[in-house]
Amino acid sequence: MKYLIIYLVLISVVTVAMTVYDKRIAGTGARRVPEATLLLFAALGGGVAELMTMRLIRHKTQHAKFMIGVPLIIFAHVALLYYLLFILKIFGEL
Repeated sequence: MKYLIIYLVLISVVTVAMTVYDKRIAGTGARRVPEATLLLFAALGGGVAELMTMRLIRHKTQHAKFMIGVPLIIFAHVALLYYLLFILKIFGEL
């Protein structure tokens, strides 16, 4: 469980850093972070951090794939966690 928390913190920090970086270089002509990469990191566990950062810095908020996709990713993670914890009881006593 400790390693899962460490992983989620690290993936969230990387996700926030990439999103902020992409916002900073937007409009400069520099190479941007691909949207697929931002969505991948959200799917790997940085979804909550991605959504909070997008709202905070107003980045990608006009893109349906982010404003619908990221909450769907978060919902899928919550559903998977519920399934693992309560249906399969895979983690036992926490």
